[in-house]
Amino acid sequence: MQSTFVPKDLQGVLWSRDISSVDLKKDKNYIIHQVLMYGTLEQIKWLEKVYTKKEIKSEFVRNPRKLYTRSAFNFIKNYILGINKSLPPAYYVKDLHRNIR
Repeated sequence: MQSTFVPKDLQGVLWSRDISSVDLKKDKNYIIHQVLMYGTLEQIKWLEKVYTKKEIKSEFVRNPRKLYTRSAFNFIKNYILGINKSLPPAYYVKDLHRNIR
């Protein structure tokens, strides 16, 4: 882990917490998933400077969060992280399963 602070431009991605109180070790799962789903490519590059690719993949696989769209999940899994094994989308994808009128 190279950086010790979270840049202020991530406040929009990490909206549920005050950016000054985010801890890179304690909040690793939250940071990784939020940046992967809502961050820009620049912010994802920052993520890869803070955590190793192995740490990011491990956190993504071992501690899933149900906040991704189906297309974002597939893009992140296959192209950003290069994970070739099958992962259950039910643990990651938030679908709207109701009739809206």
